[in-house]
Amino acid sequence: MALIYSHASRLARIATVAGMALATVPAFGQATPAPGNVQATPQAHGATISLADLAERVMPAVVNIAAVTTSETRGRNLPQLPQLGPDTPFGDLFEEFFNRRGRGGEQGQNQPPQQRRSQSAGSGFVVDPSGLVVTNNHVIGDANEITVVFSDGLRLKAEVVGKDTKVDLALLRVKHDKPLPFVKFGDSDKARIGDPVMAIGNPFGLGGSVSSGIVSARNRDINQGPYDTYIQTDAAINKGNSGGPLFNMAGEVIGINTAILSPTGGSVGIGFAVPSSLATNIVDQLKEFGETRRGWLGVRIQNVDDAAAEALGLGTARGALIAGIDEKGPAKPAGLEVGDVIVKFDGKDVKDSRELPRIVAGTQVGKDVPIQVMRKGKELSKTVKLARLEDGEKVQQASANKPAGEAAKPVTASALGLEFSAQNDDLRKRYSIKDGLKGVVITKVDSNSNAADKRILVGELVVEVGQEPVNSPDDVTKRLDALKKEGKKSALLLVSNAQGEVRFVAVTMN
Repeated sequence: MALIYSHASRLARIATVAGMALATVPAFGQATPAPGNVQATPQAHGATISLADLAERVMPAVVNIAAVTTSETRGRNLPQLPQLGPDTPFGDLFEEFFNRRGRGGEQGQNQPPQQRRSQSAGSGFVVDPSGLVVTNNHVIGDANEITVVFSDGLRLKAEVVGKDTKVDLALLRVKHDKPLPFVKFGDSDKARIGDPVMAIGNPFGLGGSVSSGIVSARNRDINQGPYDTYIQTDAAINKGNSGGPLFNMAGEVIGINTAILSPTGGSVGIGFAVPSSLATNIVDQLKEFGETRRGWLGVRIQNVDDAAAEALGLGTARGALIAGIDEKGPAKPAGLEVGDVIVKFDGKDVKDSRELPRIVAGTQVGKDVPIQVMRKGKELSKTVKLARLEDGEKVQQASANKPAGEAAKPVTASALGLEFSAQNDDLRKRYSIKDGLKGVVITKVDSNSNAADKRILVGELVVEVGQEPVNSPDDVTKRLDALKKEGKKSALLLVSNAQGEVRFVAVTMN
């Protein structure tokens, strides 16, 4: 049975752990304690640690969220029948019947729109006594009406302050005549695998429910977004828990429960929470601006494997390899180049390509940021003035320049399990190579070669070998010979597809 990531909005596959039909939340009849940040220490009873004091203190700040979405539909969903002509038996009777019920004719067209309502329930928590509530974006979706329900039965209408679809967070605001109980974020970076945690939420619409477990793993990438770095926990998380808090034993929120991995849609002990280290900056931005303002470097990156590290002279696999630079982004005027490996950004080590987007996104827009890059075996220092990602996403890519001059002669060569040919009109037409692209065309790939294992394809172009440009098959062979004399075991190729998208590939030299 295949495992699925379960969230509530799409129950069949990746659905939110939030979505259930809206259930009536009972009034607990408990007085709301004085607002304030929760600090609680679990009490030991024999060999068992009780979480009762912790749960009692934090539960008033955890809320259920009811979201109602209303949309308009016109007419009735009647079956589509063939057109009935005037000579069809009883055709006039059928026409009159359907016209009166909203199909065809002026009566059907002029029917008033009908309201269609859908309801869902999730979880959230108050982070400010003035009434700021954090939840998942998928909990509220495009809801027209949002109600926040407290554990004592208090129900307050909520408005959306801001949303972040990339990390699946939303910030709501409710208004009350008294300060509301709240909890604070803790430092998720201090959480260790094996640390005890507690989740509170609204599973299956039941209202406030508590479950406990441990931190099972950190920095999980579940391919849900560009900044995946989830905390994994075995604390029971089910549909309706989305947006609820994951507490450490000090009563601090170190995660926002978001997804589960499950073959059934129910908890099997593999749940995921957005870490507070990622969420706090986003919440602050939504509070201040009503939107996110992420940093943007303007580069396309790829990971560095062991073969690429050896070819680049890095020693060990680390950093983020620049495979492309946006013509209108901040990286270009800062002097960054394709082939540079970013190993440190704003004083933070870049362990791999997954880390860099998160670090850049969390850095202040407009800041002059120091960057350390490795270029041809040497470490260089650069400074880049970060732009805003949301603006960068709107930038159109510059159009390619038209080629000049005649096509090169069809000279060929073989190396690395590949056959190369100089570009000519026939090859450009055969492989639909975009005008203006430079490099040598790959015309054959040995299926038993390391190049084939690295998914190099016929019709692609080799633009660089060992970070030196190549324009002919002879350039390729000479550069490979030079790398072998330098003692290199792998050749770092810059490979372009027919549309001009490039990537680095380290190919073993036998």
